[in-house]
Amino acid sequence: MLKGGAERNSHFFDSFISNQRADMDSSYSLFLSTIYNKKILQSGLWLVWMCGFFLIGVSFYGTQMLKEQIKIKIKKPGVSGVGFDDLSIPIITIFTAPRPFIGSIGERQSLAVRSWLGLSENINVVLCSQDPSVFSFAGSIGSRISVETKIDFTFMGTPFFHSMVARSLSSSSDISVLIDPDTILLADLFSTLKYAHKLDDDWLLVASSQNVSSFPFWLQSDGKSWLGGDGKRAGIQKLQAFLVQESSSRPCGEKMLIAWNNGDLPLHKGVLPPFLFGKGVHNHWLITEALISDFRLVIDASVTVSSFYLSEPNQVSRSWELNGNSLLGRNYGSFSFRDPNYTNSFRLSVCGGNYLFTNTQHNTAYWPGYKRPLNLRKKSIFLSTEKEILDCVQVVKSVRGIEGCLKREALSLPNEITLALSTESILSMQADENKTIIVGIAGSSYKDMLMSWVCRLRFLQLPNFLVCALDDEIYDFSVLQGLPVIKCASPPTNISFDDCHFGTECFQKVTKVKSRMVLQILELGYNVLLSDVDVYWFKNPLNYLTSFGPRVLVAQSDEYNVTGAINLPRRLNSGFYYAHSDSTTIAALEKVVKHAAYSNLSEQPSFYDTLCGEGGSYRLGDNQCLDPETNLLVHFLDRDLFPNGAYRGLWEEKDTRKACEERGCFVLHNNWISGRKKKLERQVLSGLWEYDINSRMCAQSWYTTNLTSYF
Repeated sequence: MLKGGAERNSHFFDSFISNQRADMDSSYSLFLSTIYNKKILQSGLWLVWMCGFFLIGVSFYGTQMLKEQIKIKIKKPGVSGVGFDDLSIPIITIFTAPRPFIGSIGERQSLAVRSWLGLSENINVVLCSQDPSVFSFAGSIGSRISVETKIDFTFMGTPFFHSMVARSLSSSSDISVLIDPDTILLADLFSTLKYAHKLDDDWLLVASSQNVSSFPFWLQSDGKSWLGGDGKRAGIQKLQAFLVQESSSRPCGEKMLIAWNNGDLPLHKGVLPPFLFGKGVHNHWLITEALISDFRLVIDASVTVSSFYLSEPNQVSRSWELNGNSLLGRNYGSFSFRDPNYTNSFRLSVCGGNYLFTNTQHNTAYWPGYKRPLNLRKKSIFLSTEKEILDCVQVVKSVRGIEGCLKREALSLPNEITLALSTESILSMQADENKTIIVGIAGSSYKDMLMSWVCRLRFLQLPNFLVCALDDEIYDFSVLQGLPVIKCASPPTNISFDDCHFGTECFQKVTKVKSRMVLQILELGYNVLLSDVDVYWFKNPLNYLTSFGPRVLVAQSDEYNVTGAINLPRRLNSGFYYAHSDSTTIAALEKVVKHAAYSNLSEQPSFYDTLCGEGGSYRLGDNQCLDPETNLLVHFLDRDLFPNGAYRGLWEEKDTRKACEERGCFVLHNNWISGRKKKLERQVLSGLWEYDINSRMCAQSWYTTNLTSYF
């Protein structure tokens, strides 16, 4: 409905009532002159009743029309016949996630980005990537292009769509745009966005991109003009005509342009699922949810925005491909599509040099400067302007709109989610240059703590980690979160969700899996830093830990007394230790695993009794042990640098972070507390938490949360 519709109806009612008053004055004179005439009196009464019913009917009709008409208004009052050149120029930021700028793929992406920047000096580009070639390309272009690394990526470098959207929503630009990295844009995009910028509504604009096999025009070095085969400049009309001839319909599936203004209203309700960028389903989900939420005006600008991409021979989806290894064939997630409501959806076109909004559901059209919305149900047209609008509408209707691209059916998870990568392949991809891998082991009850641990490693720029899943649920969760994950060998069954803390039978079974997995990785030739996911990392400890050299196992001490030896019996903490992949260490771990297999305790006593001797008979000084059989030296780490959960009451400090950083802590273990809920509450309330469960993203500056989300 037009926001000016009420004013027009009011004018109509005033005119109508004025006429009725004149008629009633005349009737009143007649009534005085024939007051004794009964038949005329009855006629007058009937006239009053009929006028009353008529007014009620008009009022009801007007109310219904107010509900159905479009609500579109230009910010500047009185603007009529708005064209292309009299609009203010918005600041626009285009976000995308390119593949490496290598070979033909790099050339296509380079052409696309240059076509964007050539549209206006007010357009900036943000490339979401971690690839070195992307940094090199951005540096060669200039200051209007930057690279964003502080979003969530999979371990294979693919960015998450929801994280990209969150980053773009934080932009200070007037308009944000999400687009595929090889989509080429023509000048009508900027004209359309300039017009949309003048709307007095929060909006989300969508344009489908078409696929062409060739484009016989060349972009000049400044990115502002296209040249034909004859070397002459090709105008926008000629380029558009070629695209229309090349492809009569626009595909809905793979690639779309999505833009929105920096307004007050959100794009949609709810939380974006963990989609990976580069698969069309995330576009469908966002558009469908925007329509359902009905916060913003949803504009289908596929007719007014010329966007296309060139066909790529033997094209493969870059979201899933790396060194020939397929990650997944589809985007899977725990979400479903809902049936969209098109009430607030409009198709934008150009008619007679002006922009025309069409709502095909309600059969109405709005043309700037035209005093009222045109009812497309009208069968008789008398004004030439209305006929022109209807002709334009017929053209718009002939082109398939976004309603054909939306999803209504739920997407279900497959029976099995697996990474098509072997353990050896993942290790080779994840290990650092020293062949060191950080291993975290978790079950489904600790998935949020796992993500906080992962987020902290990413913040410290430590990508060389691997998750070992204790159950199928945490494995599936890790895959969907883009984590490098393997299934633990011979995991225990019936792991308790809330009762798997120190001393329980569940805890004993889980800990024995850890040493078996570490041994398996050591035997494959990789050094291992085993870290429980309840260990908070303040800074990178790898250089310090590796400085002890081979044939030395460095481990955290669980001793809580401030003074005295820290290598007392059974004070070796098997939740944080570093092991070299050498024959001495491997032989010692084999002894630990064998001892634990026949023990009715956890693996932690097996570590100490095997490597330090029962009762500490192999102790050296107050912080070491020497296993006489394998000659492995065990070094207990300085507790000021690697404190356990009971040391000096650090967790009870008013500012745990400050207290630890003042001591120079590398890590702080969240142990010496019983129960998952208590452990989780302590870590969240201390501010040592890195994962936002509501947005499903890492949030290093986010240290407050609603605990009811967890408990």
